[in-house]
Amino acid sequence: MNVHSRFCNRYKAKNEHLRALLQNIFFLWRIFTTNYQLAETYMVSIEGLTVEFGGFTLLDHLSFVVNKKDRIALTGKNGAGKSTLLKIIAGLQAPTSGAVSIAKEMTVGYLPQQMQPADRYTVKEEAERAFAHIHELEQEINRLNRALSERTDYESDEYHALIDKMTHQTEHFRLIGGNQYQAELERTLIGLGFLREDFDRPTSEFSGGWRMRIELAKLLLSRPDVLLLDEPTNHLDIESIQWLETFIATRSNAVILVSHDRAFIENTTFRTLEIELGRIYDYKVKYSQYVILRKERREQQLRAYENQQKKLSETEAFIERFRYKATKAVQVQSRIKQLEKTERIEVDDVDNASLNLKFPPAPRSGSYPVMAEEVSKRYGTHPVFDHVTFTIHRGDKVAFVGRNGEGKSTLVKCIMNEITYGGKLQLGYNVKIGYFAQNQAQLLDENLTVFDTIDNVAQGDIRTRIRDILGAFMFGGEASEKKVRVLSGGERSRLAMIRLLLNPVNLLILDEPTNHLDMRSKDVLKAALKEFDGTVIVVSHDREFLDGLVHKVYEFANQRVAEHLGGIYDFLERKKLDSLRELERNAPATLPDETERLTPNKRSYEARKEQTKAVRKAEKAVAEAENQIRELEDRITDVERRLATPEGASHTALYTEYATLKARLSETIDQWAELSQELEQKNLP
Repeated sequence: MNVHSRFCNRYKAKNEHLRALLQNIFFLWRIFTTNYQLAETYMVSIEGLTVEFGGFTLLDHLSFVVNKKDRIALTGKNGAGKSTLLKIIAGLQAPTSGAVSIAKEMTVGYLPQQMQPADRYTVKEEAERAFAHIHELEQEINRLNRALSERTDYESDEYHALIDKMTHQTEHFRLIGGNQYQAELERTLIGLGFLREDFDRPTSEFSGGWRMRIELAKLLLSRPDVLLLDEPTNHLDIESIQWLETFIATRSNAVILVSHDRAFIENTTFRTLEIELGRIYDYKVKYSQYVILRKERREQQLRAYENQQKKLSETEAFIERFRYKATKAVQVQSRIKQLEKTERIEVDDVDNASLNLKFPPAPRSGSYPVMAEEVSKRYGTHPVFDHVTFTIHRGDKVAFVGRNGEGKSTLVKCIMNEITYGGKLQLGYNVKIGYFAQNQAQLLDENLTVFDTIDNVAQGDIRTRIRDILGAFMFGGEASEKKVRVLSGGERSRLAMIRLLLNPVNLLILDEPTNHLDMRSKDVLKAALKEFDGTVIVVSHDREFLDGLVHKVYEFANQRVAEHLGGIYDFLERKKLDSLRELERNAPATLPDETERLTPNKRSYEARKEQTKAVRKAEKAVAEAENQIRELEDRITDVERRLATPEGASHTALYTEYATLKARLSETIDQWAELSQELEQKNLP
């Protein structure tokens, strides 16, 4: 080998060594930056989570990550393990195996489906418990103030240390909104439907649904980093649901929620986690897109699986045909190796268990099952409703809607003759009522099995068909021996529905029947009610459930009950028109000579022109507010990054700037909400 060749080889080896060194450095840098980015965004990490009950695996090695600002809809059928997963993340239940890691200093807030709030305080006092940390800090500042006023050693190190601590605590107090929490508290309570006169009422005076709202208010006010909500809309009316949608969209951090209200999850989430047969499927899209993608994914898997099965069958047939033919031995062995190396396509398991719900034929009733004339109800001096007059015809399917507390459930209790009332309320000839109350599922005996719960109330020949009935309601086999206490909220609702079906009725009264039902069960119940040949009264706030089911709406508002013909969306549209007419009635009158000068078509054109101008102006104001929110959030993020450094943490001015920016952000969000509402009103036809 000549000198030139040796030099080239040595140079080449040195280059290879340098290239390998650079690759290693780049690889380590990628790992470092990736981990740094994860540390910046990761909030909750689930690794290999498994939950088993006896020999049954509920959740099977689930793994996923919740990032900062994630809005996640957790979906799956009743009993799939959604509520269990939320409890594990909240630290209220331990998994069989696996781990839940929560980023350092992150807080988790959890709202369960059912809870028993303490009744020792007023509404405002109970909500203020969310600010216990502010009250503690305020007491600490007062203690430091007293200590400073009692000392005279102004030049000592201890005195200066006390001043530094006082300054730090005061800035921290401002940083966490110590001077503004009262306004935030009132905004939240009002947004959830409370009136100012309710603030000083004891919580014991409110129904379970309203007390759940107080717990929701406390949770929202505490501003946890990760918010876990299990069926938060069950006890909210439509207005409060819309307020909660805005809150989640603009003021919350990471959110994982379980809800069977399609409109709500569509408006609040942009990532969907599906639990099916113990496994989890992660779709980084809204719920409506997830439904499409899930269907497409399974269709693609089936096509690929069928194509592969066809090729495998052909290969196996070739092997079988020429296995013993010497001239084809090489080809046969090649095909056998090909089969061994083939990675088999699997099709995701799908839970095909479905609810089979059909109401028994309704005995014929009189033409008018319910007739109300000047019905009124008061609790002490508080009027609930007055002068209520209406007639429900045989075969009608009607909805009772309105804000909570307006008397929907109260009127149902009057129809059921459970409470006293004024006026005349008459049931028609041969009316047989089937009643599903809001708390029906909670009235079940938790110590009984599913089978015994039905067996105890079944009579006659139907007792011989209990297992068939349970199977139709997805309680077949071993599920019929489950204790009621281990059932999910939706499973309890299904069990309560079975009790309702044991006797033929011709008037079904359902008070919030969908609160704990999953989407498939809701669809099945809706289809069964549409096929039911009797009369139906539904109390519900679920817009999607009522759509296509009812043809008449009774609106409860201002102590009156108004009848509206048409479906739920006809009613909502009419309400918007009514409010617009109200605005027109309150508008200044046009001068007579101007009115006479304008033809009807011209007046219509001018009105449309003015409305278009007003809408554009409102849209511009909303867009400007949104830009301001984005700019403030960017500035806050920048200050947070600087505060996280040792140098930034020692600068008092940064804390002041942070508190000021947070206050401005809160004000801008409130302004954006008001402008958005004005824009919505201006867009009405």
